[in-house]
Amino acid sequence: MTVTDPKSDLRHYLQVARDAMLWKLDGLGEYDLRRPLTPTGTNLLGLVKHLALVEAGYFGDTFGRPPADVLPGWEDDAEPNADLWAAADESRDRVVDFYRRVWRHSDATIESLELDATGRVPWWPEAEAEVSLHQILVHVIAETHRHAGHADIVRELIDGAAGMRRDNDNLAPGDASWWSGYRDRLQRVAETFREA
Repeated sequence: MTVTDPKSDLRHYLQVARDAMLWKLDGLGEYDLRRPLTPTGTNLLGLVKHLALVEAGYFGDTFGRPPADVLPGWEDDAEPNADLWAAADESRDRVVDFYRRVWRHSDATIESLELDATGRVPWWPEAEAEVSLHQILVHVIAETHRHAGHADIVRELIDGAAGMRRDNDNLAPGDASWWSGYRDRLQRVAETFREA
């Protein structure tokens, strides 16, 4: 068994989720990146913007290291859900560039602090606001993977592309016909539970 550094392990899982988020944007135009495909408006570019702002807050403000600049949407007086969609002047390139800059800033925070270093999350209830870097790393990893799952579903709704990573989709082997049959089978089972 290879012994690894816990901080390196956590950074690895964070980066896997970050990369998955950006992979979900590949090959799509601005329209498809912005299309709200759920009743609550979930869209790919908005998910990336949200995660960039989340990281900027948790690895920046929490540890007294706010980034030099952030995209709009995280201010106290921002409209509801402003962090979950990209405005017309926020292009893919601008949002992705911001996310990558935030990665570098977050990674510098992670590198410079010990896992037991403490910070304060100003938007959490006072009784829970004092946190460790370890706690925030786990929190942001969970948040990023959660939204990577959302992005996977949204991307599949756009053009059928699905999977965990570019180099490993983590899906059962099968062509379009196999997947269609599989889905039909699931639908038939579901129909047996439909209420009359």
